[in-house]
Amino acid sequence: MRPIGGLSINRMIPNMLTLLALCAGMTAIRFAVVGKFEQGVSAILIAGVLDGLDGRIARLLKSTSSFGAQLDSLADFISFGVAPAVLLYIWTMSMIGSLGWAVACLFAVCMALRLARFNTQLGLPDPPPYAYNFFTGVPAPAAAGLSLLPVVASFEFGDTFFHSPYLVAATTALIAGLMVSRVPTFSFKRFRVPHNWVVPTMLGIGAFAAFLAAEPWETLLVTGLIYLGLIPLSIRSFRRLKHAAEEIRSGRGEAPVLRAVDGNGPQA
Repeated sequence: MRPIGGLSINRMIPNMLTLLALCAGMTAIRFAVVGKFEQGVSAILIAGVLDGLDGRIARLLKSTSSFGAQLDSLADFISFGVAPAVLLYIWTMSMIGSLGWAVACLFAVCMALRLARFNTQLGLPDPPPYAYNFFTGVPAPAAAGLSLLPVVASFEFGDTFFHSPYLVAATTALIAGLMVSRVPTFSFKRFRVPHNWVVPTMLGIGAFAAFLAAEPWETLLVTGLIYLGLIPLSIRSFRRLKHAAEEIRSGRGEAPVLRAVDGNGPQA
């Protein structure tokens, strides 16, 4: 008989992190049900951190697999699709009845469609070089974070304005649309930091961590607003690079410096 093969713990670590992210998303739902919204938002943020780690660790350990990719998408749907939708509905959108529930369902549906689109692109050829540093639409963790900005703002400034169910429903529907849109958004995980910017970048990360520890809600709110402000810049940058690439193909321009950074295919 052939011996039954085993799987090393190292190769299981990325899937363990994915399952922890899924559990964090489920825990966020539990916190929302009992009215602990600050803990619920924190649980979704923890899920986002774990989601950012699992793929990188899988590549470092050379343990990427089709099973891991599918598991990651399922966990993302719970943590970044269902959990924020349920939290927002319980927090305020339940006040407008069926309309609030419809918007919550819309957000979850758009998340499912985005992740399904991601899954269908697995194994396809890499995108053109000018598109390497961009996502198509707002990625799942960012969409979850953006949808929670009214909640985060209410933690800092009170419920007088940001608790409005109509405001939350409108912002949630807008972000749901951005998820399934073709809008190019920056993929920061694929940027390479020039050598002379490594130390300033590390200092910036340290400063961000310090602000996050001292004033978490203000820091998260400012970060979310900066991300929203970068979307028009990402559209402009993508169009400029695409136009330059088209001119090169037609023989009318000079080749821009385009570098494929961590070209691992489409991202959720």
